[in-house]
Amino acid sequence: MTAAPAVDAKTVAPSASVLTAEGIEKSFRRGIWPVSHRQQVLRGADLTLYPGEVVGLVGENGSGKSTMMKILVGELAADAGTVTRSGVLGYCPQQPVVYERLTCDEHIELFARAYRMTHEAERRSRRDLYEALGFERYAGTRADRLSGGTLAKLNLTLAMLADPPVLLLDEPYAGFDWDTYLKFWDLVGVRRATGRSVLIVSHFVADEHRFDRIVKLCDGRLCDGRRCEGQGAAR
Repeated sequence: MTAAPAVDAKTVAPSASVLTAEGIEKSFRRGIWPVSHRQQVLRGADLTLYPGEVVGLVGENGSGKSTMMKILVGELAADAGTVTRSGVLGYCPQQPVVYERLTCDEHIELFARAYRMTHEAERRSRRDLYEALGFERYAGTRADRLSGGTLAKLNLTLAMLADPPVLLLDEPYAGFDWDTYLKFWDLVGVRRATGRSVLIVSHFVADEHRFDRIVKLCDGRLCDGRRCEGQGAAR
């Protein structure tokens, strides 16, 4: 099988998809030789994300949600299938990837340079996200001294810093208190209103009305969440 190539479209019509995955397959080797075997996680999963929509990706533990997300952003190669992206992606992984000795401000400065943001754009985005998520008082605190909830806020901030057209979030509100959870959805609502797209991976969906669509991993494939009731999770 061939690994899934990522194809970045240069021009996309307003009604076209901003992210498309077709026929995604992925398996992993489990166990120790000589009794090891390959376990199929994704079996031809398809997903399309359109401008201005918020989509939930759900499934049982071990169903392949994070694997699918990593393939979509290019962190992991698929065994087969293709991923087409129309622009820059913002990615919030399930486990924060931070530098323990850097402060929140230093993380923002580092990522802003990587995104090639202007100083004014960085300053504005930093201010807005600190205020929206309520953790400006930790601006000078090192990452290894942050609580789990504040670390999750930093993780989300780094994904949203450059205001990417497509935002992929893997369990983004794990560790958030209720107030921050509501603030998170305010940020998502603003993105939807400006035509940006958000894909959110979650073990379960508590607030279905906040999503435009919900898709579920069922036996390694994606289907409409409402039609998946009663079907088994991917092995």
